[in-house]
Amino acid sequence: MKVEQIYTGCLAQGAYYIESNGEAVIIDPLRETQPYLEKLEEAGVKLKYIFETHFHADFVSGHIDLAKKTGATIVYGPNAATSYDIYSAKDGEELKLEMESTTYLLRDESGKDYAIFSGDTLFLGDVGRPDLAIKQGELTKEDLAGFLFDSLREKIMTLSDDVIVYPAHGAGSACGKNLSKDTWGYLGDQKKLNYALRENMTKAEFVREVTSGLTPPPSYFPKNAMMNKTGYESFDEVLEKGATPLTPARFEELVDTEEALMLDTRSEEEFSAEHIPGSIFIGMDSQFAPWVGALITDIQQPIVLIAPQGREEEAVTRLARVGYDNTIGYLEGGIEAWKAAGKETDSIESVTADELAIRMDAGLDGTVLDVRKPTEFLSQHVIGATNFPLDYINRNFNRLDGNETYYLHCLGGYRSLITISILKARGYHNLVDITKGWKAIEESAVPKSDHVCPSTITQEVIDEAVTAVV
Repeated sequence: MKVEQIYTGCLAQGAYYIESNGEAVIIDPLRETQPYLEKLEEAGVKLKYIFETHFHADFVSGHIDLAKKTGATIVYGPNAATSYDIYSAKDGEELKLEMESTTYLLRDESGKDYAIFSGDTLFLGDVGRPDLAIKQGELTKEDLAGFLFDSLREKIMTLSDDVIVYPAHGAGSACGKNLSKDTWGYLGDQKKLNYALRENMTKAEFVREVTSGLTPPPSYFPKNAMMNKTGYESFDEVLEKGATPLTPARFEELVDTEEALMLDTRSEEEFSAEHIPGSIFIGMDSQFAPWVGALITDIQQPIVLIAPQGREEEAVTRLARVGYDNTIGYLEGGIEAWKAAGKETDSIESVTADELAIRMDAGLDGTVLDVRKPTEFLSQHVIGATNFPLDYINRNFNRLDGNETYYLHCLGGYRSLITISILKARGYHNLVDITKGWKAIEESAVPKSDHVCPSTITQEVIDEAVTAVV
């Protein structure tokens, strides 16, 4: 028996490949199917089942395309209603793969419990959010948290400590509050360390703790869940359309006639030095897809790309993973071709943390905007700064004064540059980026609040801070 975790860091998502005696199972596959098809062909095995642990909200699964190409059966748990053919497994049912297993529990050849593929039920360090279901009738998040408590206690925690936990997500995912950076672990460790599995915890305590401190989910979550439930356009067609090279004239025409959003996926340094006016920066070398999903509110938005040379298809693929299927081309030749066509470019003004300290000492001609999360801001921040989290920019940008100068920073520079690009596209131009963000500020003479350990900040304080910026 072979079990392989296929982890995608930019989505903090784990897919799984199980192989035994000429047959295979894939759990929670990504949108693009070719890597799985190549793996099956190389191993010379037939894909029998595609297990979906739930209707994913944070990415579009590849289960439909993969089933069409392989003839494999899509399996969901009880009560899953879809617009395509599936097998709805019963609780406790065994689905054979030349070994005994269920949707969640994998047994080895000898019949010993080996691993659980826990989806969004159990993470390392946390459990799934009970507020992400797209249709639950009269059920509240408290009701769902109660069901989760029962499932954990009556099903998962009865398993042996040496059972491996393979969750659907790790740190960086918005599907939980406190996910570990580890991508797999042992159930025994979770019984000791995971707050939601602690001994003698009552259901009321569990419900209260699991449902507190939940920030609003990214706007694309319910849209991805619906795509996973009802179906979607073939990924091959999405890739073909999105990987269309565009001349500068055609690129500009699509922006004007189709109201296409110009998405610049290059590095922070490249965008800051020179970019097309009105373009939005979300660089591919960080949490690209989740930020696209959180910030581009219309999942059908036409998109044209300014991408690093040779990575255009990668950008289209990563957009499609979170349901953004309407990429209609990329600027062939990039910024150099744009300039060669005689078209304008823009740049970002920036200061170092040391320069900021000097300006603050002399009386800063503006306001410092800290675009980190409220919990980061509460831990420590620049004296006099305003918390303006990137997560909620679409709700809050009109709170800013177009005539005021703003100095922006995040932890390292990625989020602040995204924020600046969005604000500039909306007509705010007195914006200055603080180079290298809080990491540089922390080592500078910029006046800062006292440091507070994040673990000591009460949930009430966090909730109050979140409410203030939502």
